[in-house]
Amino acid sequence: MDIDWNAELVSQLDWYWQNQLRPRLVGLTDEEYFWEPVAGCWSVRPRGQSRAQKAVGSGDFVLEYGPEPEPPPVTTIAWRLAHIIVPVLAERSAAHFGGPATDFYAFEFAGTAEQALRQLDDAYATWITGVRRLGVDGLCQPCGPAEGPYAEYPLAALVLHVHREVLHHGAEIALLRDLYLRLG
Repeated sequence: MDIDWNAELVSQLDWYWQNQLRPRLVGLTDEEYFWEPVAGCWSVRPRGQSRAQKAVGSGDFVLEYGPEPEPPPVTTIAWRLAHIIVPVLAERSAAHFGGPATDFYAFEFAGTAEQALRQLDDAYATWITGVRRLGVDGLCQPCGPAEGPYAEYPLAALVLHVHREVLHHGAEIALLRDLYLRLG
């Protein structure tokens, strides 16, 4: 049996995006976006108000980031969306699919839920379009220097990793929304 692995990989993430993750984000409010379910959360905060040892970003809002304390902090929906947007989708799209240059330090993190969802939609669109265009030959190509110690791994391995990250953090965001509705 011939399997179109590229179509399967696209379908895996796109079905989740269209039927689970993106519909669960409809109606996300700024209050939910910034809600801290426990003390000591990491989040996206106005510049100068970070509680973490390190904060990154170039705009009015920064992402709290490392070094990670023990135990690791719980993160807000804002933080988790920023994580999906920048290192998971946008940085990889820039490195592999000609997306705009992106990194934690130069990114303008969203100060509202609406802005974050626009950033998420844009990052997702660039990623999924790039994966669709790979085809079987593209999936077999090495990741290259952008992926450091994984440079020799095939792009298929990176696609699987990125999809796991979106699925994992998307489920965390959905759970935080469920908790907010009941506890917030």
